[in-house]
Amino acid sequence: MYGLGKKRSRLGAFLDRNRITQEWLVSTSGLSRDAVSRLCDGNRDHEKLQIKSKSKVISALRKHGYDVMASDFW
Repeated sequence: MYGLGKKRSRLGAFLDRNRITQEWLVSTSGLSRDAVSRLCDGNRDHEKLQIKSKSKVISALRKHGYDVMASDFW
């Protein structure tokens, strides 16, 4: 269920390209489903989300071998 035609943020597009599920990101980052969904939704303003949430996502991806930086997504 990757890339079903819905508008995605750069983080959402990255997850789709790498076949990473939002559920995996929820379990590895410790964020709620709602927070991960908001970060992946292309229709929302990500400036309102806390920096702590964004850093948890980056940390989880880096721990699993993805070479990413916050500026790649936000």
